[in-house]
Amino acid sequence: MPAASTSPRPSRRLLRSPLLRASSAAAVGVTVLVVAAGCGSDDEPVTSTAAVARGDVAEVVDAPGTVQPRASAVVKAPAAGTVATLLVADGQQVAAGDVLMTIDSPSAEANLEQAEAADAEAASSASSGSSARSSSQVAAQQRRAAADAQARFAEAEQQAQAIADPAARAAALAAVQSSRTQYQLLSSQTQALVDQVNSGLGNLDSAVESLGQAQRVQTRAAVAAARATVDALTVKAPISGKVSLAATGGAGSPALPAGAEQLLAGSGVQVPQGALGGGDAGAAGAPVLAQGAAVAAGSTVLSVIDASTLSLTADVDETDVLSVQPGVAADVTVDAVAGARYRATVTSVDPTARGGGGGAVTYTVRLSYDGGTGPDGEPAATPLPGMSASVSLVVRSVTDVVEVPASALVRAGAQNGSPDSDTVWVVSGGEAQRREVVVGVRGDSDVEITDGLAAGEEIVTQGAADVTPGQRIP
Repeated sequence: MPAASTSPRPSRRLLRSPLLRASSAAAVGVTVLVVAAGCGSDDEPVTSTAAVARGDVAEVVDAPGTVQPRASAVVKAPAAGTVATLLVADGQQVAAGDVLMTIDSPSAEANLEQAEAADAEAASSASSGSSARSSSQVAAQQRRAAADAQARFAEAEQQAQAIADPAARAAALAAVQSSRTQYQLLSSQTQALVDQVNSGLGNLDSAVESLGQAQRVQTRAAVAAARATVDALTVKAPISGKVSLAATGGAGSPALPAGAEQLLAGSGVQVPQGALGGGDAGAAGAPVLAQGAAVAAGSTVLSVIDASTLSLTADVDETDVLSVQPGVAADVTVDAVAGARYRATVTSVDPTARGGGGGAVTYTVRLSYDGGTGPDGEPAATPLPGMSASVSLVVRSVTDVVEVPASALVRAGAQNGSPDSDTVWVVSGGEAQRREVVVGVRGDSDVEITDGLAAGEEIVTQGAADVTPGQRIP
């Protein structure tokens, strides 16, 4: 397994792939150390030669990675309150839909009562007719109702967003949006009727009736959102997996999450004795959520992690990502499992760039987790979600090809040739002759030669940059 890159940026590492270790034994060649006239002098360049051989070459891109679970879900408190019952323990396996806890929230219950009272009042007003006696009064009443409706719709949407269960949250948000759209249509209809009354063509009672209908749409939406919040106080598992209870503070009594004290102020919630006491929420050794702990609206109470199937993500530098395609194999090491080698395969490349420190731009590459082998040859320990990894992506590989050491290549520009041409020094009749070659896969220690050389030819492999045409290479 290649050593992990120490660079903070993902990097391209070109080398003979550890995945292709069945290299031809002939690739080693016979190396001869040659010292120019004045043998042993520190002033003379030292060169080495070797016979061109066949072997395997791979190009590898290194990137930092992370072990990912099949799915994870964060569950947040739908309203401020206290944990009334806690039915699960940290690390417990649960199924989707299982009841995990219940939250006692006087504020949520009060909001529902207020919404129901407002809806009853709107229903009574609609049945008894409006107090407005002119179109101007209806118009003024409509403006007041519109301002109130916008505030209530925003509140209803906020309450719906706080619902932990994804399906229930989506249903509540859809209901609010549908009610908002219906209200806007009825409000427009009311305005049109008021305009008709002002022009002498309409009926004031029709405008009043339309306004009453619009108000009922708004109050019913508020009731539905408040009731959904109360229902969400019975917290259920959104997915199957293991429970991870949120930390609630330092040692001692459970503490409120950050900012909860302000959120609970004036809410009517009875905070348990010592709940506001010390500790840094989430600190090492902090107690997990417990029955009786106070929670703030929107604060995380637990997570559910499904690690039944693992995968990996790797942050690949923008200079390398175009060479990474689905199906590319990878070697993986996990920091927490010394000596183990894991296998992975690229499944997708996210098209959205991510900026990093120093102007670095990376792309997220997703890989399947294909198991691993420990240093003893036995199956490696299964890593846990969130563990750090080093991912080596084999973006190109070839087998049984003409290869030469990377040190044998010289850019022709260094010898007044084309700056984009690769050359090697071929030893023929004891003299160095420059020859252009075509390079295929570039490895770190070896490169593929697709044209210009044949196996068995002798080339300079060390000190090539200092060789001159016609130089004697005994």
